[in-house]
Amino acid sequence: MSVATAEVLSAPEFRAAGTDLSERRRSGLSCGSVIDLTASPDTIGIAWNADGAAQIGALTAIAAIASDARLAQAYPGIAAAAQGLATPQIRHMATLGGNLAQRSRCWYFRNPQIGCLKKGGSDCPARAGNHLYHVAFDLGPCVAPHPSTMAMALLAYDAKIVTDRRSGLSITDLLGDGSNGTADNLLASGERIERIELPAPLAGERALYKRAISRTHAEWPLVEICVRAVISGGTFQQVHITAGGIAPVPLRLAASVAALEGKPADASTIAQAAELATSGARPLTMTGYKLDLLTGLVRDLVERIAA
Repeated sequence: MSVATAEVLSAPEFRAAGTDLSERRRSGLSCGSVIDLTASPDTIGIAWNADGAAQIGALTAIAAIASDARLAQAYPGIAAAAQGLATPQIRHMATLGGNLAQRSRCWYFRNPQIGCLKKGGSDCPARAGNHLYHVAFDLGPCVAPHPSTMAMALLAYDAKIVTDRRSGLSITDLLGDGSNGTADNLLASGERIERIELPAPLAGERALYKRAISRTHAEWPLVEICVRAVISGGTFQQVHITAGGIAPVPLRLAASVAALEGKPADASTIAQAAELATSGARPLTMTGYKLDLLTGLVRDLVERIAA
């Protein structure tokens, strides 16, 4: 183990529910001091503004988000994403802030004996190694996909992040654009997420979430997407499509959105948008299959929203 790797593994960390931190400490991937976070009225629960916009405390459990009827009505894509991740046991413990700030699931990163960019190393061993579950959009030196399902869903809703030091952060402000490779997020040392602010829902909008996984239950997504759309007069008026599992950060599928907005909500339009979902993709040797999954998921969800 290099000196740089040892320094990264011994850095102090925040603990909320500790669902990911506990696993990393058991494996020796994290061995620094732990700072326990205590919930307060500002950091737990769901609050509503007069215009129907929601604020979700960072220490709110994923299960609470998944089961909240008002949230499911106003932000169905977020509720469905929360319902789909991990297992019931983890959802009842894991927090929204923890999901956003969780560490990479890459097996090279998770091995404390292997150096990598995120542990102070000089390169990404997954790039030349086994990267079967890694990125299909190669945006930077690290090829591990970002693990946060909730970040992908919140990106579709243009959510803003409030920390104890800053406010108004977008998901991109929080996670970067994928070009860094040395960190899972752009939080400063000691900075913690306090709440997530959502804009008011669009009138008449519909939203769906879906993931492709390699086994039936309790699996990390190979590809996942969230689609929001307003359809009026048989035309796509406003569309948001975001994807996870395919890049170092959640992505907006801008080419697909451009193919839909202002166009008839028919089979031809949807088929073209689905084909454009892979625009800009640069798959690795083992990850080309993710492009077919992405195309299929976009087509499926947009068809269902337009039905």
